[in-house]
Amino acid sequence: MNNQDFIRQSGGLGSSTDNLKSIWRVIHIDPPLLVGISIICCFGLFVLFSASGGDTAVVQRQALTMVVGLVVMFTVAQFNIYFFRRWAATMYAAGLAVLCLVLFIGVEANGAKSWLDLPGLPSFQPSELMKFIVPMLMAWYLAGRPLPPRFKHLFWSAIMILLPAALIIIQNDTGTAIMVVMSGLFVVLLAGIRWRIVIAGFIALLLASPAWYIFLAQDHQKNRILTFLDPYRDPTGAGYNIIQSQIAIGSGGIYGKGWTEGAQSHLDFIPESNTDFILAVLGEEFGLLGILFLIALYLFVLVRGGYIAMSANDMFSRLLAGSITLTFFFYVFVNMAMVSGLLPVIGLPLPLMSRGGTSVVTLFIGFGLLMSIQTHGQTKIT
Repeated sequence: MNNQDFIRQSGGLGSSTDNLKSIWRVIHIDPPLLVGISIICCFGLFVLFSASGGDTAVVQRQALTMVVGLVVMFTVAQFNIYFFRRWAATMYAAGLAVLCLVLFIGVEANGAKSWLDLPGLPSFQPSELMKFIVPMLMAWYLAGRPLPPRFKHLFWSAIMILLPAALIIIQNDTGTAIMVVMSGLFVVLLAGIRWRIVIAGFIALLLASPAWYIFLAQDHQKNRILTFLDPYRDPTGAGYNIIQSQIAIGSGGIYGKGWTEGAQSHLDFIPESNTDFILAVLGEEFGLLGILFLIALYLFVLVRGGYIAMSANDMFSRLLAGSITLTFFFYVFVNMAMVSGLLPVIGLPLPLMSRGGTSVVTLFIGFGLLMSIQTHGQTKIT
């Protein structure tokens, strides 16, 4: 082979690579993010089969939900991120209206009146959508103002974050309310808020906690905190879930007992084994290595999300992508800490692993936004 042939073939390979990248950009899909999400989904279905006692119907429903989520992700990614910036305030107002509607005609499930069951439509949880609508509004609001944000901008940001959170708390869904607050708070932190304000806010929160516990906290919230401090105060009641979860994770050791061989889950010692406490099933059957493998998958998605945020062309996209990535991290961290007994149980599923409907689809909305930011990045938003 002479030099000209080598150069011609090398050019052809480079051209093929460029064409492949162009195809992904045309369909507005980020390949690394898609691969990471897909592997987690497949692993989640694998673990869910065991956690549900081999119930193929549960696995099929979850797989169908993930397919719907992928379609939603692809659809969201087709819209230029400028579209979401322009309609952020309208979507926020619509979200508040739907949350108010839930208070009147909502359906109660698992102690929370947070579901809408409208004729001709599947049941869904409107509060889940606010996890991305709130940071979208915050990014829209702060991106057009001097940074770091001034006190008046922080004040109005707090109002816009706490208003939907209060409506969700009234629905008795504390876990989702915390996620909504954190998703908006991440945008504020990424906007460059001064450290003295962060420290002052943290101290104020600590000082206000006893007053909240004494005067505002409901009985089940107090019980969760007391159970977190001492699960064995009520080992057959409030502390039962976390005790059994810790036993399951500890019994898995390094290598685990094997797929579908977990005693704690298959003998029904772990309540909610295919939802909030699916990590306990994973830990028992796949051991420490299985949990580390899942953490590595999550880290891959988080690193890719961080890269998309840092490489975004405008402040709105950076703030929104950063918030989505940190919210995903918070989801993972809280569930793993909750199942391990390091945080109180607040009812948050493990992303893309726990059985779910609305929560799974809304996660894909976030991934679709990340892909929109990455693949529409050629257009700079001022």
